[in-house]
Amino acid sequence: MSKTWQLSLLFFIFFIILFRFYQTKVRIENGEEVKITGQVLSEPIRYDTSQSLVLENIKFYLPLYPEIFYGDRISVSGFYENKTLKRAKLVSLSEKRNFFFKTREKIIVFFQKTLPEPSASLVAGVTLGSKASIPVKYWEKLKKTGTAHVVVASGMNVSLVASFILSLLLLFLNRRKAIVLTLAAIWLYAAMSGLDAPIIRAAIMGSIAFTAQLFGRLSLAFRSLVMSALIMLLIKPVWLNDLGFILSFVATTALILWQKPIERRLYFVPGVLREGLSTSLAAQIGVAPILFVTFGQFNPLSPLINALVIWTIPYITVLGMVGGLVGVVVPFFGKLVLYLAYPLCLYFNGVISIFS
Repeated sequence: MSKTWQLSLLFFIFFIILFRFYQTKVRIENGEEVKITGQVLSEPIRYDTSQSLVLENIKFYLPLYPEIFYGDRISVSGFYENKTLKRAKLVSLSEKRNFFFKTREKIIVFFQKTLPEPSASLVAGVTLGSKASIPVKYWEKLKKTGTAHVVVASGMNVSLVASFILSLLLLFLNRRKAIVLTLAAIWLYAAMSGLDAPIIRAAIMGSIAFTAQLFGRLSLAFRSLVMSALIMLLIKPVWLNDLGFILSFVATTALILWQKPIERRLYFVPGVLREGLSTSLAAQIGVAPILFVTFGQFNPLSPLINALVIWTIPYITVLGMVGGLVGVVVPFFGKLVLYLAYPLCLYFNGVISIFS
């Protein structure tokens, strides 16, 4: 297919996406009373007397009880105001948690019983994207240091874990088999993380970035990334104004374009830090302007802080996943695996405390 036809196809698909986006966009006036029904696909954050939820991109607070869990189906009513629901009331609650959701809950509980805070929340975050039990003060430290994205499963985490698993498999298998098993591991990771929209996005985009860097086909990878994003938007146009989708796409694009060139220019940096620093710098170049415009703040030391801690993420993720899965069946051996991750958690939390 010629480049002219490729560009024509892209514009045509993008036009359809825009048309569907405006056709399906629900227009709600401020102050209007609304009722929202759907499955909870963003884990609730619990405070002392309330729990914060997001449903259909609308944020609201409910009383702490009854507790609502990731995967439940709920209906809430309230008054709409600037993407929030004021005076929200729970209308109905039904548990719709499947095998993966329930296994995920058991693993998170096992983390909490085995490790002290905030290490338990750190392992649960990088392994399963769980942020419900992250202590408020710890979450503030993560935001101040620009490392919050590391503690909730993201496309960058997927790429790092994939690279780590591939390097291990290549010790025992040929490249083709190692690649197939690594990509399978990415999607197992996605399934264990609940298969919600952000994790699916991260798995797709992380898989593309990982494969691109592996084969060095940057132009092909970028076209594949654009096509995958367009297909995802065709399925769910509302992601067009979803910050998580935008950040995933921009960060992955930045990794494809700039990670390797930056790494080559950082030849003077010790090897243990070079990959982490180049990955962090590449991603930050892409997402920093968006974060600054959206939240009005950016820590200039964020790339350095990320470089100091990001090398621990693949190890914590793999040890957390293996320890959690084993611990659900045989708690004693699961704890032994998790204890191996504890020194890494202490190091991570120590760096965050120093720079916050």
